[in-house]
Amino acid sequence: MMRPDAKVERVYLYPKPVDFRKSIDGLAALVELEIKVAVFDPVLFVFLNRQRNRVKILYWERNGFCLWLKRLESERFKTSPEP
Repeated sequence: MMRPDAKVERVYLYPKPVDFRKSIDGLAALVELEIKVAVFDPVLFVFLNRQRNRVKILYWERNGFCLWLKRLESERFKTSPEP
């Protein structure tokens, strides 16, 4: 099982829905241009699609990028606590 390095310092949730045709290079560009955080820092970058049924997690590990994708079949990811 792939796991991020234990030294992860922060997790950044990208605030807008993302076109999931974007892969590593496109997501890394969003991080650098809009979040303004170095993609090589020990952090996780989390992206959701418009329907919030898919999540991508991007991070740098030693010598390359890792990109995880999860697709929910019947639920949605929540972005704020329930009232």
